[in-house]
Amino acid sequence: MLLLDRRLLLAIPPLWRLGFRPFFLAGALFAALAIVLWLGALLGLLPGWQPLGGWLGWHRHEMLFGFVLAIIAGFLLTAVQNWTGRPGLSGKPLCALAMLWLAARLAWLLGAPWWLAVPVELAFPPALAWFIGLSLWQVRQVRNYPVLLVLLLLTLADALAMAGIASANETWLRSGVLAALWLVVALMSLIGGRVIPFFTQRGLGRSAQVAAWPWLDNALLLGTLGLAVLSAAGLTLQPTPAVAPLFGILGAGHLLRLWRWRDGDLWRVPLLWSLHLAYAWIALALLGLAGAAMGLGLAASLPLHALTVGGVGGLILAMIARVSLGHTGRALNPPAAMAWAFALLNLGVTARVFLVAWLPVAGLSLAALCWGAAFALFAWCYGPMLWRPRVDGQPG
Repeated sequence: MLLLDRRLLLAIPPLWRLGFRPFFLAGALFAALAIVLWLGALLGLLPGWQPLGGWLGWHRHEMLFGFVLAIIAGFLLTAVQNWTGRPGLSGKPLCALAMLWLAARLAWLLGAPWWLAVPVELAFPPALAWFIGLSLWQVRQVRNYPVLLVLLLLTLADALAMAGIASANETWLRSGVLAALWLVVALMSLIGGRVIPFFTQRGLGRSAQVAAWPWLDNALLLGTLGLAVLSAAGLTLQPTPAVAPLFGILGAGHLLRLWRWRDGDLWRVPLLWSLHLAYAWIALALLGLAGAAMGLGLAASLPLHALTVGGVGGLILAMIARVSLGHTGRALNPPAAMAWAFALLNLGVTARVFLVAWLPVAGLSLAALCWGAAFALFAWCYGPMLWRPRVDGQPG
């Protein structure tokens, strides 16, 4: 039976053998394309073309529910195989799931009517949850069921955003997007707390991993989930002193985590410093949001972009660069160009957060071009790995 399963798996085209392959590649290509289109719209280079919800609504929605959710899908569909010991989604079912994601992206971009776009858009997260939940249920792995809850909550946040589009309600759209953002940050806080110290210890050959502080991990997770609830209720749309303490405490907690993980040698390993820098952006963004909420004259959009571009985008780029190597049977030595990709992304977030205050057009343009180049470099370097078989001849 094992030989038969291996033969069948190896007969599948490599791109459809495991979830990280199509979704990491498609997510990276979409990230590069979407930000270039957004820059074109900002500069008035796309007259007469309006995606669903207008360009601003499209940008807010698609960078989360298009780009980020694709990467989450690739990560979870690959991780569930390790969690359960069962073969991951592959072949035609994986292809169908990817086509569903693509159909939603095209519906948004081409300005499909909301009654057509909404069902396609809202079908993807539950379909993803179904495939993951089926694997978990087959081995009764209850401890990973919370992943399904996160996907359900992301679906509800997406439904709130789509309701805002359908009814032209800006508040609902922003509430849904911000709620989804904090759900993503909660997921990244959970995963980052597990893998960043582990990767640091393994990557530098240290004898022991920095021990976790469960009380801190749980506090950061619960606090971030609280921000998702407050955002869904519309209570974080405008800076208010009432939420400043929560932002500040979370920012300080992440800084404490980062301080405990520090190691002077990590700067010689691109796969490590990229992770630590991305996590630093999350902490700084939360402190910046605390300052904006206290009325210190800081526009909330600046720390929000530090969070989304530097924190979420940076962690995604660093993680997919590492995961793709391991799951294609390669040593954890990324192509040399990826160090430039990591540097470009961090240059881009610096331009988006700091340079725009003095040179708005130049800052936005530089930020968009750096982001697009970073993910284009990933697609260029890793595309052949993702659509070709594993180098060790194994399925997956």
